[in-house]
Amino acid sequence: MRSYSTTCTWSAVVLAAALGADTASLAATQSPQPLLRLVTETAMPASRVSAQELHDIAVDAYVYAYPLVMMEMARRAATNVAAPVDGRAPVNQFGHRTAFPTAGMDKAAWPNTDTLYSSLWFDVVAEPLIVQIPDAGERYYTLSMLDMWTDVFDSRGPRTSGRGAQTFAIVGPSWQGVLPAGVSAVRSPTAQGWLIGQVQTAGPADYAAVNQFQAGMRAAPLGLWDKPYALGAAGVVNPMWDTTTAPVALVAGMDAAAFFNVFAEVQSRNPAHANDNPMRERLHRVGLGGPQPFYFSRLDPAVQQALVDARPEAGRRIADNVARLSQDSNGWSMVLNGIGTYGTDYARRAAVAYVGLGANKPEDVIYPVTAIDAKGEALRAERRYVLHFDKAQLPPVDAFWSLILYDDGHAFAANPEQRYAVRSTDPLRYNADGSLDLIVQRKNPGVELAANWLPAPDEGPFMLNMRLYWPKNAALDGNWAPPAVRSR
Repeated sequence: MRSYSTTCTWSAVVLAAALGADTASLAATQSPQPLLRLVTETAMPASRVSAQELHDIAVDAYVYAYPLVMMEMARRAATNVAAPVDGRAPVNQFGHRTAFPTAGMDKAAWPNTDTLYSSLWFDVVAEPLIVQIPDAGERYYTLSMLDMWTDVFDSRGPRTSGRGAQTFAIVGPSWQGVLPAGVSAVRSPTAQGWLIGQVQTAGPADYAAVNQFQAGMRAAPLGLWDKPYALGAAGVVNPMWDTTTAPVALVAGMDAAAFFNVFAEVQSRNPAHANDNPMRERLHRVGLGGPQPFYFSRLDPAVQQALVDARPEAGRRIADNVARLSQDSNGWSMVLNGIGTYGTDYARRAAVAYVGLGANKPEDVIYPVTAIDAKGEALRAERRYVLHFDKAQLPPVDAFWSLILYDDGHAFAANPEQRYAVRSTDPLRYNADGSLDLIVQRKNPGVELAANWLPAPDEGPFMLNMRLYWPKNAALDGNWAPPAVRSR
Protein backbone atom coordinates (compact mmCIF):
# COMPACT_ATOMS: atom_id res chain seq x y z
CA MET A 1 0.00 0.00 0.00
CA ARG A 2 1.37 3.37 -0.91
CA SER A 3 2.19 6.02 1.64
CA TYR A 4 -0.71 8.21 2.68
CA SER A 5 1.54 11.23 3.23
CA THR A 6 0.42 12.85 -0.01
CA THR A 7 -3.20 12.94 1.13
CA CYS A 8 -2.86 13.26 4.92
CA THR A 9 -1.62 16.75 5.80
CA TRP A 10 -0.95 18.59 9.06
CA SER A 11 -4.19 17.21 10.49
CA ALA A 12 -2.53 13.80 10.71
CA VAL A 13 0.38 15.32 12.62
CA VAL A 14 -1.98 17.00 15.06
CA LEU A 15 -4.14 13.90 15.44
CA ALA A 16 -1.14 11.69 16.08
CA ALA A 17 -0.40 13.76 19.17
CA ALA A 18 -4.09 14.01 20.05
CA LEU A 19 -4.23 10.20 20.10
CA GLY A 20 -1.07 9.80 22.14
CA ALA A 21 0.74 8.12 19.28
CA ASP A 22 3.91 7.67 21.30
CA THR A 23 2.51 4.27 22.31
CA ALA A 24 3.24 3.07 18.80
CA SER A 25 6.95 3.67 19.40
CA LEU A 26 6.89 0.67 21.76
CA ALA A 27 6.63 -1.46 18.63
CA ALA A 28 10.12 -1.16 17.19
CA THR A 29 10.38 -1.54 13.47
CA GLN A 30 10.35 -4.73 11.43
CA SER A 31 9.34 -6.04 8.01
CA PRO A 32 7.01 -8.91 7.12
CA GLN A 33 8.06 -12.47 7.93
CA PRO A 34 7.78 -15.28 5.38
CA LEU A 35 4.16 -16.40 5.17
CA LEU A 36 2.99 -19.86 6.07
CA ARG A 37 -0.51 -21.25 5.47
CA LEU A 38 -2.85 -18.51 4.30
CA VAL A 39 -6.59 -18.80 4.28
CA THR A 40 -9.42 -17.89 1.93
CA GLU A 41 -12.07 -19.65 -0.11
CA THR A 42 -11.84 -20.33 -3.83
CA ALA A 43 -12.49 -17.05 -5.60
CA MET A 44 -15.81 -16.53 -7.29
CA PRO A 45 -15.47 -15.42 -10.90
CA ALA A 46 -15.29 -11.65 -11.21
CA SER A 47 -18.21 -11.86 -13.63
CA ARG A 48 -20.48 -12.47 -10.65
CA VAL A 49 -20.18 -8.80 -9.67
CA SER A 50 -20.18 -5.62 -11.73
CA ALA A 51 -16.96 -3.74 -12.37
CA GLN A 52 -18.07 -0.89 -10.08
CA GLU A 53 -19.07 -3.25 -7.29
CA LEU A 54 -15.78 -5.11 -7.58
CA HIS A 55 -13.92 -1.82 -7.24
CA ASP A 56 -15.99 -0.80 -4.20
CA ILE A 57 -15.43 -4.16 -2.50
CA ALA A 58 -11.68 -3.89 -3.13
CA VAL A 59 -11.54 -0.46 -1.49
CA ASP A 60 -13.57 -1.72 1.48
CA ALA A 61 -11.24 -4.70 1.78
CA TYR A 62 -8.17 -2.50 2.16
CA VAL A 63 -9.79 -0.25 4.75
CA TYR A 64 -11.16 -3.21 6.70
CA ALA A 65 -7.85 -5.12 6.68
CA TYR A 66 -5.51 -2.20 7.41
CA PRO A 67 -5.59 -2.25 11.25
CA LEU A 68 -5.01 -6.01 11.40
CA VAL A 69 -2.00 -5.76 9.08
CA MET A 70 -0.63 -2.81 11.07
CA MET A 71 -0.95 -4.71 14.34
CA GLU A 72 0.85 -7.71 12.86
CA MET A 73 3.77 -5.60 11.68
CA ALA A 74 4.01 -3.96 15.10
CA ARG A 75 3.77 -7.35 16.85
CA ARG A 76 6.57 -8.83 14.78
CA ALA A 77 8.67 -5.76 15.42
CA ALA A 78 8.29 -5.68 19.18
CA THR A 79 8.85 -9.41 19.74
CA ASN A 80 11.89 -10.01 17.48
CA VAL A 81 14.34 -10.17 20.40
CA ALA A 82 15.90 -12.97 22.43
CA ALA A 83 15.25 -11.23 25.77
CA PRO A 84 13.52 -8.06 26.99
CA VAL A 85 15.32 -4.87 25.96
CA ASP A 86 14.24 -1.21 25.73
CA GLY A 87 10.50 -1.90 25.76
CA ARG A 88 10.66 -4.90 23.43
CA ALA A 89 10.34 -8.52 24.57
CA PRO A 90 9.55 -12.01 23.30
CA VAL A 91 5.89 -13.00 23.09
CA ASN A 92 4.13 -13.33 26.48
CA GLN A 93 6.82 -11.33 28.30
CA PHE A 94 6.91 -7.74 29.53
CA GLY A 95 9.26 -5.22 28.00
CA HIS A 96 9.77 -2.01 29.96
CA ARG A 97 10.96 1.49 29.20
CA THR A 98 12.92 2.41 32.33
CA ALA A 99 13.74 6.08 31.61
CA PHE A 100 12.26 9.00 29.71
CA PRO A 101 13.49 9.88 26.23
CA THR A 102 15.42 13.13 25.90
CA ALA A 103 15.93 15.67 23.15
CA GLY A 104 17.93 14.20 20.28
CA MET A 105 16.72 10.62 20.68
CA ASP A 106 15.91 9.76 17.05
CA LYS A 107 13.58 6.85 17.89
CA ALA A 108 11.28 8.90 20.10
CA ALA A 109 8.07 10.03 18.38
CA TRP A 110 5.61 12.11 20.43
CA PRO A 111 7.52 11.24 23.64
CA ASN A 112 6.32 12.16 27.11
CA THR A 113 7.76 12.70 30.55
CA ASP A 114 4.60 11.70 32.42
CA THR A 115 4.67 7.92 32.33
CA LEU A 116 7.06 5.06 31.73
CA TYR A 117 5.76 2.43 29.34
CA SER A 118 5.49 -1.33 29.66
CA SER A 119 4.49 -3.55 26.75
CA LEU A 120 3.44 -7.17 26.39
CA TRP A 121 2.36 -8.90 23.19
CA PHE A 122 0.37 -11.96 24.16
CA ASP A 123 -0.42 -15.22 22.40
CA VAL A 124 -3.00 -17.40 24.14
CA VAL A 125 -3.62 -19.89 21.33
CA ALA A 126 -2.26 -22.77 23.43
CA GLU A 127 -3.27 -21.67 26.94
CA PRO A 128 -4.12 -18.61 29.03
CA LEU A 129 -1.48 -16.13 30.11
CA ILE A 130 -1.57 -15.17 33.78
CA VAL A 131 -0.57 -11.58 34.57
CA GLN A 132 0.32 -10.28 38.02
CA ILE A 133 0.45 -6.57 38.88
CA PRO A 134 1.80 -5.32 42.25
CA ASP A 135 0.10 -2.87 44.59
CA ALA A 136 0.36 0.62 43.08
CA GLY A 137 -0.07 2.55 46.31
CA GLU A 138 -1.04 6.12 45.33
CA ARG A 139 0.54 5.83 41.90
CA TYR A 140 -1.67 6.06 38.80
CA TYR A 141 -1.28 3.57 35.97
CA THR A 142 -3.26 2.06 33.12
CA LEU A 143 -3.09 -1.31 31.39
CA SER A 144 -4.91 -1.18 28.05
CA MET A 145 -5.49 -4.52 26.32
CA LEU A 146 -6.04 -4.50 22.56
CA ASP A 147 -7.12 -7.36 20.35
CA MET A 148 -5.52 -7.75 16.93
CA TRP A 149 -8.28 -5.67 15.32
CA THR A 150 -7.17 -2.77 17.64
CA ASP A 151 -10.25 -2.80 19.88
CA VAL A 152 -9.51 -2.13 23.57
CA PHE A 153 -11.31 -5.03 25.25
CA ASP A 154 -10.20 -4.31 28.83
CA SER A 155 -8.48 -1.61 30.85
CA ARG A 156 -6.96 -2.25 34.27
CA GLY A 157 -5.71 0.24 36.83
CA PRO A 158 -6.97 2.60 39.55
CA ARG A 159 -9.87 3.86 37.39
CA THR A 160 -11.36 0.41 36.77
CA SER A 161 -9.91 -2.23 39.08
CA GLY A 162 -8.37 -0.22 41.92
CA ARG A 163 -4.83 0.33 43.13
CA GLY A 164 -4.25 -2.92 44.98
CA ALA A 165 -2.30 -5.93 43.73
CA GLN A 166 -4.18 -8.01 41.20
CA THR A 167 -3.79 -11.19 39.22
CA PHE A 168 -5.76 -11.99 36.08
CA ALA A 169 -5.56 -14.36 33.15
CA ILE A 170 -5.87 -13.35 29.51
CA VAL A 171 -7.80 -16.21 27.94
CA GLY A 172 -8.57 -16.89 24.30
CA PRO A 173 -11.99 -16.44 22.70
CA SER A 174 -13.00 -20.11 23.03
CA TRP A 175 -10.94 -21.28 26.00
CA GLN A 176 -12.75 -23.29 28.66
CA GLY A 177 -11.00 -24.42 31.80
CA VAL A 178 -10.22 -23.76 35.45
CA LEU A 179 -7.94 -20.96 36.64
CA PRO A 180 -6.06 -20.92 39.95
CA ALA A 181 -7.88 -19.52 42.96
CA GLY A 182 -7.88 -15.72 43.04
CA VAL A 183 -7.18 -15.35 39.32
CA SER A 184 -9.90 -13.58 37.33
CA ALA A 185 -10.43 -14.22 33.62
CA VAL A 186 -10.13 -11.50 30.96
CA ARG A 187 -11.38 -12.92 27.67
CA SER A 188 -9.66 -11.58 24.57
CA PRO A 189 -11.71 -11.56 21.35
CA THR A 190 -8.57 -12.74 19.51
CA ALA A 191 -5.88 -15.24 20.41
CA GLN A 192 -3.16 -12.63 20.02
CA GLY A 193 -3.01 -9.01 21.11
CA TRP A 194 -1.18 -6.19 22.86
CA LEU A 195 -1.12 -5.04 26.49
CA ILE A 196 0.16 -1.46 26.90
CA GLY A 197 1.00 -0.18 30.36
CA GLN A 198 1.62 3.44 31.39
CA VAL A 199 2.92 4.14 34.90
CA GLN A 200 2.90 7.64 36.40
CA THR A 201 6.48 8.88 36.87
CA ALA A 202 7.39 12.14 38.59
CA GLY A 203 10.74 12.60 36.86
CA PRO A 204 14.18 10.93 36.99
CA ALA A 205 14.18 10.95 40.79
CA ASP A 206 11.17 8.63 40.60
CA TYR A 207 12.73 6.09 38.22
CA ALA A 208 13.88 3.67 40.93
CA ALA A 209 10.42 3.38 42.47
CA VAL A 210 8.69 3.03 39.10
CA ASN A 211 11.22 0.49 37.86
CA GLN A 212 10.58 -1.54 41.00
CA PHE A 213 6.85 -1.48 40.25
CA GLN A 214 7.57 -2.55 36.66
CA ALA A 215 9.78 -5.37 37.88
CA GLY A 216 6.82 -6.62 39.89
CA MET A 217 4.79 -7.11 36.71
CA ARG A 218 4.89 -10.82 35.98
CA ALA A 219 3.45 -12.88 33.13
CA ALA A 220 3.56 -16.64 32.61
CA PRO A 221 1.52 -19.29 30.75
CA LEU A 222 -1.01 -21.10 32.91
CA GLY A 223 0.98 -24.33 32.85
CA LEU A 224 4.08 -22.59 34.23
CA TRP A 225 2.44 -20.22 36.69
CA ASP A 226 3.37 -22.24 39.79
CA LYS A 227 6.83 -23.12 38.44
CA PRO A 228 10.07 -21.10 38.13
CA TYR A 229 9.57 -18.73 35.18
CA ALA A 230 11.39 -15.59 36.20
CA LEU A 231 12.28 -14.16 32.79
CA GLY A 232 10.45 -16.46 30.40
CA ALA A 233 11.77 -18.44 27.48
CA ALA A 234 14.33 -17.01 25.09
CA GLY A 235 12.80 -15.42 22.02
CA VAL A 236 13.59 -16.45 18.45
CA VAL A 237 15.20 -13.66 16.41
CA ASN A 238 14.63 -13.51 12.66
CA PRO A 239 17.70 -11.78 11.18
CA MET A 240 15.89 -11.26 7.88
CA TRP A 241 13.40 -8.80 9.33
CA ASP A 242 13.84 -5.08 8.72
CA THR A 243 14.77 -3.36 11.99
CA THR A 244 14.97 0.22 10.74
CA THR A 245 11.60 0.92 9.12
CA ALA A 246 8.47 1.87 11.07
CA PRO A 247 5.47 -0.49 10.81
CA VAL A 248 3.35 2.22 9.17
CA ALA A 249 5.99 2.60 6.45
CA LEU A 250 6.29 -1.15 6.01
CA VAL A 251 2.57 -1.46 5.42
CA ALA A 252 2.63 1.51 3.07
CA GLY A 253 5.32 -0.22 1.04
CA MET A 254 3.46 -3.51 0.59
CA ASP A 255 2.03 -4.39 -2.79
CA ALA A 256 -1.48 -5.83 -2.96
CA ALA A 257 -0.31 -9.44 -2.87
CA ALA A 258 1.85 -8.98 0.24
CA PHE A 259 -0.81 -6.94 2.02
CA PHE A 260 -3.62 -9.45 1.54
CA ASN A 261 -1.38 -12.43 2.18
CA VAL A 262 -0.53 -11.01 5.61
CA PHE A 263 -4.18 -10.17 6.21
CA ALA A 264 -5.31 -13.72 5.39
CA GLU A 265 -2.62 -15.33 7.52
CA VAL A 266 -3.25 -13.17 10.59
CA GLN A 267 -7.04 -13.47 10.26
CA SER A 268 -6.71 -17.27 10.28
CA ARG A 269 -5.34 -16.99 13.85
CA ASN A 270 -7.52 -14.06 14.93
CA PRO A 271 -11.10 -14.35 13.65
CA ALA A 272 -13.16 -11.26 13.01
CA HIS A 273 -15.71 -9.87 15.45
CA ALA A 274 -19.26 -11.17 15.20
CA ASN A 275 -20.57 -7.82 13.96
CA ASP A 276 -18.15 -8.08 11.02
CA ASN A 277 -20.19 -10.88 9.43
CA PRO A 278 -21.77 -8.62 6.77
CA MET A 279 -18.35 -7.30 5.76
CA ARG A 280 -16.93 -10.82 5.68
CA GLU A 281 -19.73 -11.95 3.38
CA ARG A 282 -19.01 -8.98 1.15
CA LEU A 283 -15.32 -9.93 0.89
CA HIS A 284 -16.14 -13.61 0.32
CA ARG A 285 -17.82 -12.64 -2.93
CA VAL A 286 -14.43 -11.90 -4.47
CA GLY A 287 -12.50 -14.70 -2.76
CA LEU A 288 -11.19 -13.07 0.43
CA GLY A 289 -11.85 -15.28 3.45
CA GLY A 290 -13.01 -18.84 4.04
CA PRO A 291 -11.51 -22.26 4.91
CA GLN A 292 -9.29 -23.01 1.91
CA PRO A 293 -5.60 -22.15 1.43
CA PHE A 294 -5.13 -18.72 -0.13
CA TYR A 295 -2.73 -17.52 -2.79
CA PHE A 296 -3.15 -14.06 -4.23
CA SER A 297 -2.00 -15.32 -7.60
CA ARG A 298 -4.94 -17.73 -7.74
CA LEU A 299 -7.56 -15.02 -7.41
CA ASP A 300 -9.56 -14.21 -10.51
CA PRO A 301 -7.31 -11.86 -12.55
CA ALA A 302 -10.03 -9.20 -12.48
CA VAL A 303 -10.07 -9.38 -8.66
CA GLN A 304 -6.28 -9.10 -8.50
CA GLN A 305 -6.37 -6.03 -10.71
CA ALA A 306 -9.20 -4.47 -8.71
CA LEU A 307 -7.20 -4.87 -5.47
CA VAL A 308 -4.17 -3.27 -7.11
CA ASP A 309 -6.21 -0.39 -8.52
CA ALA A 310 -8.09 0.23 -5.26
CA ARG A 311 -5.01 1.03 -3.18
CA PRO A 312 -4.79 4.79 -3.90
CA GLU A 313 -8.48 5.34 -3.18
CA ALA A 314 -8.28 3.29 0.02
CA GLY A 315 -5.34 5.40 1.16
CA ARG A 316 -7.23 8.62 0.50
CA ARG A 317 -10.26 7.33 2.37
CA ILE A 318 -8.18 6.52 5.44
CA ALA A 319 -6.41 9.89 5.27
CA ASP A 320 -9.69 11.76 4.84
CA ASN A 321 -11.04 10.11 7.98
CA VAL A 322 -8.08 11.32 10.01
CA ALA A 323 -9.37 14.89 9.76
CA ARG A 324 -12.77 13.79 11.09
CA LEU A 325 -11.46 12.12 14.24
CA SER A 326 -11.32 15.20 16.45
CA GLN A 327 -13.39 18.14 17.58
CA ASP A 328 -11.85 21.60 17.92
CA SER A 329 -12.27 24.19 20.65
CA ASN A 330 -10.21 27.29 21.43
CA GLY A 331 -7.72 26.18 18.78
CA TRP A 332 -7.20 22.77 20.41
CA SER A 333 -8.04 19.45 18.77
CA MET A 334 -9.38 16.66 20.98
CA VAL A 335 -10.51 13.10 20.28
CA LEU A 336 -13.26 12.39 22.80
CA ASN A 337 -15.17 9.41 21.41
CA GLY A 338 -15.01 6.57 18.95
CA ILE A 339 -11.51 5.60 20.07
CA GLY A 340 -10.57 2.18 21.40
CA THR A 341 -13.81 0.50 20.34
CA TYR A 342 -15.08 0.99 16.80
CA GLY A 343 -17.99 -1.33 16.07
CA THR A 344 -18.33 -1.40 12.29
CA ASP A 345 -16.83 2.05 11.66
CA TYR A 346 -13.95 0.54 9.70
CA ALA A 347 -12.72 3.80 8.21
CA ARG A 348 -12.36 5.40 11.65
CA ARG A 349 -10.62 2.29 12.98
CA ALA A 350 -8.15 2.39 10.08
CA ALA A 351 -7.54 6.13 10.54
CA VAL A 352 -6.68 5.66 14.22
CA ALA A 353 -4.38 2.75 13.39
CA TYR A 354 -2.62 4.95 10.84
CA VAL A 355 -1.93 7.95 13.10
CA GLY A 356 -2.02 6.41 16.59
CA LEU A 357 -1.77 2.62 16.76
CA GLY A 358 -2.36 1.58 20.36
CA ALA A 359 -4.47 4.62 21.26
CA ASN A 360 -6.04 4.58 24.73
CA LYS A 361 -9.74 4.91 25.39
CA PRO A 362 -10.59 8.53 26.29
CA GLU A 363 -11.74 7.41 29.74
CA ASP A 364 -8.09 6.66 30.57
CA VAL A 365 -6.42 9.67 28.94
CA ILE A 366 -7.20 12.40 26.42
CA TYR A 367 -4.64 14.44 24.51
CA PRO A 368 -5.67 17.99 23.50
CA VAL A 369 -3.20 19.40 21.01
CA THR A 370 -2.66 22.75 19.28
CA ALA A 371 -0.21 24.38 16.92
CA ILE A 372 -1.89 27.83 16.84
CA ASP A 373 -2.53 30.78 19.13
CA ALA A 374 -5.78 32.63 19.86
CA LYS A 375 -5.46 34.54 16.56
CA GLY A 376 -5.06 31.36 14.55
CA GLU A 377 -1.39 32.03 13.90
CA ALA A 378 1.23 29.30 14.13
CA LEU A 379 3.07 29.01 17.45
CA ARG A 380 6.64 30.19 16.94
CA ALA A 381 9.75 30.15 19.09
CA GLU A 382 10.51 33.87 18.77
CA ARG A 383 7.23 34.81 20.48
CA ARG A 384 6.13 34.62 24.12
CA TYR A 385 2.89 32.90 25.15
CA VAL A 386 0.74 32.30 28.19
CA LEU A 387 -1.86 29.63 28.86
CA HIS A 388 -4.19 31.04 31.53
CA PHE A 389 -6.56 28.74 33.44
CA ASP A 390 -9.24 30.29 35.62
CA LYS A 391 -9.62 28.42 38.90
CA ALA A 392 -12.89 26.87 37.71
CA GLN A 393 -11.33 25.89 34.38
CA LEU A 394 -8.28 23.95 35.59
CA PRO A 395 -7.97 20.61 33.76
CA PRO A 396 -10.61 18.27 35.27
CA VAL A 397 -8.87 15.01 36.16
CA ASP A 398 -8.95 12.32 38.82
CA ALA A 399 -5.24 11.54 38.34
CA PHE A 400 -3.00 14.30 36.92
CA TRP A 401 -2.37 16.40 33.82
CA SER A 402 0.61 17.72 31.87
CA LEU A 403 1.57 20.16 29.10
CA ILE A 404 4.27 19.02 26.65
CA LEU A 405 6.04 21.03 23.94
CA TYR A 406 7.21 19.46 20.68
CA ASP A 407 9.32 21.01 17.96
CA ASP A 408 8.33 20.79 14.31
CA GLY A 409 9.96 17.36 14.13
CA HIS A 410 7.50 16.01 16.73
CA ALA A 411 10.30 15.55 19.26
CA PHE A 412 11.42 17.31 22.42
CA ALA A 413 13.04 20.70 21.82
CA ALA A 414 16.51 20.85 23.35
CA ASN A 415 16.85 23.49 26.07
CA PRO A 416 19.39 24.24 28.84
CA GLU A 417 16.87 23.32 31.53
CA GLN A 418 16.25 19.89 29.94
CA ARG A 419 12.61 20.52 30.73
CA TYR A 420 10.12 19.26 28.17
CA ALA A 421 6.85 19.40 30.09
CA VAL A 422 5.09 20.84 33.12
CA ARG A 423 2.83 18.63 35.22
CA SER A 424 0.12 19.26 37.76
CA THR A 425 2.26 17.33 40.23
CA ASP A 426 5.13 19.86 39.83
CA PRO A 427 5.47 22.67 42.41
CA LEU A 428 3.54 25.10 40.21
CA ARG A 429 2.86 28.65 41.39
CA TYR A 430 -0.85 29.52 41.39
CA ASN A 431 -2.23 33.05 41.43
CA ALA A 432 -3.91 34.49 44.53
CA ASP A 433 -7.37 33.76 43.08
CA GLY A 434 -6.50 30.10 42.40
CA SER A 435 -5.95 30.59 38.67
CA LEU A 436 -2.84 29.33 36.90
CA ASP A 437 -0.58 30.84 34.23
CA LEU A 438 1.73 28.56 32.23
CA ILE A 439 4.48 30.45 30.39
CA VAL A 440 5.81 29.22 27.04
CA GLN A 441 8.86 31.06 25.69
CA ARG A 442 12.59 30.71 25.06
CA LYS A 443 13.93 32.78 27.97
CA ASN A 444 13.48 32.09 31.66
CA PRO A 445 10.64 34.42 32.81
CA GLY A 446 12.23 35.01 36.21
CA VAL A 447 12.14 33.48 39.67
CA GLU A 448 8.45 34.08 40.31
CA LEU A 449 7.31 32.27 37.14
CA ALA A 450 10.16 29.80 36.61
CA ALA A 451 8.20 26.86 38.04
CA ASN A 452 5.44 27.49 35.47
CA TRP A 453 7.82 27.88 32.51
CA LEU A 454 7.86 25.54 29.53
CA PRO A 455 10.94 26.36 27.40
CA ALA A 456 10.34 26.89 23.67
CA PRO A 457 12.86 25.83 21.00
CA ASP A 458 15.55 28.19 19.74
CA GLU A 459 13.70 28.79 16.48
CA GLY A 460 10.84 27.73 14.26
CA PRO A 461 7.29 26.52 14.83
CA PHE A 462 6.22 24.20 17.63
CA MET A 463 3.11 22.56 19.06
CA LEU A 464 1.62 22.00 22.51
CA ASN A 465 0.09 18.77 23.74
CA MET A 466 -1.90 18.45 26.97
CA ARG A 467 -2.49 15.05 28.56
CA LEU A 468 -5.36 14.50 30.98
CA TYR A 469 -5.03 11.22 32.84
CA TRP A 470 -8.31 9.77 34.15
CA PRO A 471 -10.27 12.77 32.88
CA LYS A 472 -13.53 13.75 34.56
CA ASN A 473 -16.86 13.74 32.74
CA ALA A 474 -16.66 17.48 32.04
CA ALA A 475 -13.73 16.80 29.72
CA LEU A 476 -15.13 13.58 28.26
CA ASP A 477 -18.47 15.19 27.50
CA GLY A 478 -16.87 18.11 25.68
CA ASN A 479 -17.93 20.66 28.29
CA TRP A 480 -14.30 21.63 29.00
CA ALA A 481 -11.45 22.56 26.69
CA PRO A 482 -8.04 24.13 27.29
CA PRO A 483 -7.99 27.92 26.98
CA ALA A 484 -6.60 29.51 23.83
CA VAL A 485 -2.86 30.15 23.79
CA ARG A 486 -2.30 33.92 23.93
CA SER A 487 0.70 36.13 23.29
CA ARG A 488 2.31 37.84 26.29
